[in-house]
Amino acid sequence: MSDTPAFFATPGYGERQLKTFHYSQAVRVGARIETSGQGGWTDDFQFPHAELRDEIAQAFENVGRTLACAGASWEHVIQVNSYHVGFTPEVNTIMTELFRKHMPNHAPIWTLLGVAALGDPKMRVEIRVTAIVSA
Repeated sequence: MSDTPAFFATPGYGERQLKTFHYSQAVRVGARIETSGQGGWTDDFQFPHAELRDEIAQAFENVGRTLACAGASWEHVIQVNSYHVGFTPEVNTIMTELFRKHMPNHAPIWTLLGVAALGDPKMRVEIRVTAIVSA
C-alpha cells in the first residue's frame, strides 16, 4: 500500500471547487481516507433545500459520493466531524437518524460543533469524515 497521497475531486461540485478554490474533496494515504467538509449542495453548488433535514441528508449523500471517488463508503467511516450554523437539538435527531441509515452496522466517533458561519453564507451544515479501508 502506498504512502503517497492521492487526491480526489468529486465529479461535479468537487471539480468546481478544485478549479475555483484549489482544494480537493478527499485524500487517500494507504488505507486512510480524509474528506474535506461536504455540504448540502448540488453539483452546480446551489443550496435548494428549505428544510434543514433535506440539507443534512444531501450533505450525507455528498460525503458518500466523495468517499466513493477515493475507494470507500460509509461502512468504512470511523470518525465524523459535523459543523452546524444555528444549532438546535433537532440536529442531533437528524444526524442520528442518518448515522443509523448510512452506518447500520457500526457507530463512528463523532464531534458536533455549533458554529457562527461556514464557507458559503447559504450553508447550514458541513460534514467531514475519516475512513479506513482494509486491505
